[in-house]
Amino acid sequence: MTETVPQPTTQPTTHVGRSLPRREDEALLTGRGTWTDDITPLGTVHLALVRSPVAHARITAIDTAAAREHDGVVTVLTGADLAGEFVAGIPCGWPVTEDILVPDHQPLALAEVNHVGDAVAVVVATGAAAARDAAELVVVDYDELPAVVDIEAALAPGAPLVHEEFGTNHCYTWPLAVGDVDAALAEADVVVEGRYVQQRVMASPMEPRAVVVTPDAVGGGFTIHTSTQVPHFVRDILAAICGISDTKLRVVAPDVGGGFGAKLNVYAEEALALVLARRLRRPVKWTETRSEHHLATTHGRGQVQYMTVGATRDGTILGMRIRLVADMGAYLQLLTPGIAVFGAFTYCGLYDFGAYDFSCQGVFTNLTPTDAYRGAGRSEAAYAHERILDDLARALQMDPAELRLRNLHPPFDAPRTVPSGVQYDSGDYEKAMRRALELVDYEGLRAEQARRRAAGDPVELGVGIGNFTESGGLSPSKVAAGVRLQSGGWEAATVRMTTAGRAEVVTGTSPHGQGHETAWAQIVADSLGIDPADVEVFHSDTMIAPFGRDTYGSRSLAVGGSAVYGAAEKVADKARKIAAHLLEASEDDLRFTGGVFSVAGTSGPSVTIQEVAGAASLAADLPEGMEPNLTADHHFDPPNFTWPFGTHIAVVEVDTETGRTSVRRFVAVDDCGRIVNPQIVDGQLHGGIAQGISQALYEEATFDEAGQPTAATLADYAVPAASDLPGFELDQTVTLSPTNPLGAKGIGESGAIGSSPAVVNAAIDALAARGVTHLDMPLTPQRVWRAVADAAKVIA
Repeated sequence: MTETVPQPTTQPTTHVGRSLPRREDEALLTGRGTWTDDITPLGTVHLALVRSPVAHARITAIDTAAAREHDGVVTVLTGADLAGEFVAGIPCGWPVTEDILVPDHQPLALAEVNHVGDAVAVVVATGAAAARDAAELVVVDYDELPAVVDIEAALAPGAPLVHEEFGTNHCYTWPLAVGDVDAALAEADVVVEGRYVQQRVMASPMEPRAVVVTPDAVGGGFTIHTSTQVPHFVRDILAAICGISDTKLRVVAPDVGGGFGAKLNVYAEEALALVLARRLRRPVKWTETRSEHHLATTHGRGQVQYMTVGATRDGTILGMRIRLVADMGAYLQLLTPGIAVFGAFTYCGLYDFGAYDFSCQGVFTNLTPTDAYRGAGRSEAAYAHERILDDLARALQMDPAELRLRNLHPPFDAPRTVPSGVQYDSGDYEKAMRRALELVDYEGLRAEQARRRAAGDPVELGVGIGNFTESGGLSPSKVAAGVRLQSGGWEAATVRMTTAGRAEVVTGTSPHGQGHETAWAQIVADSLGIDPADVEVFHSDTMIAPFGRDTYGSRSLAVGGSAVYGAAEKVADKARKIAAHLLEASEDDLRFTGGVFSVAGTSGPSVTIQEVAGAASLAADLPEGMEPNLTADHHFDPPNFTWPFGTHIAVVEVDTETGRTSVRRFVAVDDCGRIVNPQIVDGQLHGGIAQGISQALYEEATFDEAGQPTAATLADYAVPAASDLPGFELDQTVTLSPTNPLGAKGIGESGAIGSSPAVVNAAIDALAARGVTHLDMPLTPQRVWRAVADAAKVIA
């Protein structure tokens, strides 16, 4: 993993680094986008799922007679009826250990339901409303079983079993140890322990999940439109589940109204739509309701984190131990087991110390499965290490900013081994942190805090820091195989110039708000010396882009953009050879500026790249043995992750009389390597920070002891409005990554990683003088008020 990638440039950048308006936005903002639910081919039938109202039960009978008689109903089918349609269940793509327990997960439950919302039957009707009405007429007899909801209670002797055949709720244990942590903690002057909870959260995208499957008129194939982040995964996995050749499946992701990790999956409804389209030979459509999203779409987070850190009196960290208990839910979806493990490498954060010990236990519960959610694994890690750093600072009676600065890695521009044993690519952490402290006026805020406390102000001021790094650019295929992830990490691109001299880009990434059409055009325009307006970008259709690993894990620019860059450079290199031939000059003597090839040091003839493209298409005068046309493919598989980093600082006010926590200011200084489009970077940060603040203050998927969701609608689950969030003050440092030719690191998840710990640390900082040194998310007014009241009783 020490290999670096050279960073060639054909010419100085002209468009990369500029905030060009996103070309995607006009259609979206004027209502001319195309969403999956907009697609209804002639003859479409609609699906509705009959879902379990209980968390755990045996299915003793299903009566579909009344539903079958309902107007518009085409058929009603159970799991037993469809058993022959599937050659495999819903797969887990990340079995993190050899001895992991993987339950059978069929698209429709056969004998037992394991969470509220588990589907037991499907109704097919000529209209969506008719299908939903008929689904309510299906009568299911359940023999209810005890449910387990709490992940720590699930490991206790005698706990109810989610999957009785396993004889345990323990799914796996995944360890990582570097150095002697016991010795480091024994040597430490101060040892601090903390228990932190990552509550379950829901993606809540503007557009819920939806799928339309249309049988092809000839050939026996199918076109699948689905609201997904991963059309290539959908193609490959549905082919395996349904026993259909992948060459017979075309998967298209139209406009996607939010993914946030929840659409990084292949779901039962997609498999059901496909087999029913095959069975009925007509288009089949399903669109998720908002309540179904709460029940049957994967949740994020869901962990209990036990942290131990040891340090000397002067604040030098010596060692860290992490023990995670991670909630799998009832089944293992595509990446469920690996999410907590993915964070294993970043619990050490930006800090340099000698001994590190990590272990994660995955646990089954009778709840909706967990899986990726923006910042997956890395957000949880940053939250834990930043919380324990503040706890350590209080124990040492040291300023939390000073403690962090004392332990940062020094600047480095080549891979550096960190406490978790992996290599970060490059970083200058102190520069970013000091810039954030300067922007927020840290010393001035501390002075204001002291004045307000001295005056007895009931509204306390707090300042919280969230330092972080993340394993972005999710990619290296060898590394993926090493942690048992069943997917290559490469990305593919094609760049071609038309006869008229314009460029077409085919990318294997699948954007859903990241602005790839704009940014990829900027990259290609610089390589080829043309206007970005003359670059068209095609994506999210497996017929047009047959190779791709899609969009997630902050990988699009570092991996997908680098693939585009590599293909564009190949085109530019071929154009140079043809231009040299046309100009009767040596390639080495050519100058390429502004899209024009000329002979350096002369005022002789020149040729534009558009003229070269025309000559390549005409093919009448090409170098001997050269193929016609300017076109190139490129597959890029980096040697390492990228490691974006930053410092987020929240300034909050906590009203001790009401418990209300308000974010007064939020400053973020991020380093995502080379920036292609600053406006897109800011937009990604805005969205990520909003989600991180929301987890800190508002959102929580809750359940009662029987596994019944108590936040089953948006009336109960708090998604903030714009008025609930502050303005964001953003700045960047730039540390190029040596692992890809663009020097890019990634930014899509950074905002969600640094913001939650900053806000929670700020709230506790505000209340620590009143005896409140621990709060769990979300910081609801009731939770904060009770903590203040309880602390006041102890002090009294």
